[in-house]
Amino acid sequence: MNKKFILSTAVALLMGGLMGATLRADDVIKIPKGADFLGGTPPTPIAITGFSGEVAAALKFDLTVMGFTNVPADKANFILSGSNNGNVQGQLSSGKTVLFSKAYSGANIRAQAHRLSDDVVMKLTGVNGIAETRVAFKVDTGAHSEIYIADFDGHNPQAVTSDNTIVAAPCWVPGRLALYYTTYKLNTPNIFYQNLATGERRNFAHYAGLNTAAAVSPDGSKVAMVLSKDGSPDIYITDASGNNLKRLTKTREDESSPCWSPDGRWICFASKINERRALYKVSVDGGEPQRIPTSGVSNPSEPDYSPDGKWIIFTAQMGGFEICVVPAAGGAATVLVAGEDPSWAPNSRTVIFAQRKGGNRVLSLLDVPTKQVKDVSRVSGSNSSNSQPSWAR
Repeated sequence: MNKKFILSTAVALLMGGLMGATLRADDVIKIPKGADFLGGTPPTPIAITGFSGEVAAALKFDLTVMGFTNVPADKANFILSGSNNGNVQGQLSSGKTVLFSKAYSGANIRAQAHRLSDDVVMKLTGVNGIAETRVAFKVDTGAHSEIYIADFDGHNPQAVTSDNTIVAAPCWVPGRLALYYTTYKLNTPNIFYQNLATGERRNFAHYAGLNTAAAVSPDGSKVAMVLSKDGSPDIYITDASGNNLKRLTKTREDESSPCWSPDGRWICFASKINERRALYKVSVDGGEPQRIPTSGVSNPSEPDYSPDGKWIIFTAQMGGFEICVVPAAGGAATVLVAGEDPSWAPNSRTVIFAQRKGGNRVLSLLDVPTKQVKDVSRVSGSNSSNSQPSWAR
């Protein structure tokens, strides 16, 4: 998971004129669910007042993609008030009851705003917010591409490769500031490992043929990937050391986009078996792949398990590209929004994905229950496309 900004948080004294009682720090207000997790939940009304400039914009963005909508105070269920004269100070209240009042310091003012957003979400839902997380993604600039990392909203982008060639498919190592990705740096598609904290780089998979689509197990001990060393592209797993390579699929067609179930027992992937593209899962111990039904949509690919294990997000190609979701066991699929390359956030409700706009790709965030979408800040350049995001967990 990404490194979080270190912020010192002080609980402020409540102002003497407050009439309402203050809740204990460990109290959580559970926001009622709407009709349906899959796009039927109305956003929670909140009024954001007293903040200005970058802080106000960051708070509104953060809370929108975590299920809230900014409204006037007389229409709000909750009021987030405060200031950012120097450092950020914020108070969350409901009616006459103060839920918390905090002051933030350290890092920078945008990071303090993200911390406040996450505190609001934790207080009201009991679930960790995502405003301090990071994403990795590919940036195309003509014939070449590089891997970048950025804050979840696209701010503070940083190129972490300088391969000057084609790169693809970044994947975070859970709990570490490290990535796997595919590169043509050595003229053939190899999988490289890169430790972003130390700068260590190594060629992780360089078998004959295709080496791509690395996916790291939840505990970080194993890596799934697509190799074509034995013929058509198949799913393999290996230890994080690169030892004990094991082939999991043996088909004539191509497999793609492996991802791990949160319990580490299954690999979900896309395949075109018997001339029909579908999602499958295979046990890490081996055995026959099992089809995951996605009724109602066609040509599924690019699956990703939600961290809570309940859902699989994926891309369906039906004329255009659509982001869809299905229960992890399979069933009726729900179309959410036009796009591709989906990746779940750690909260199992927000998804980052790519949209095609004006000949380029841009990254966007989707709050699945409310279907609210926000575009993230884009790496500058008229010819740059941002795609293939991977959310750090």
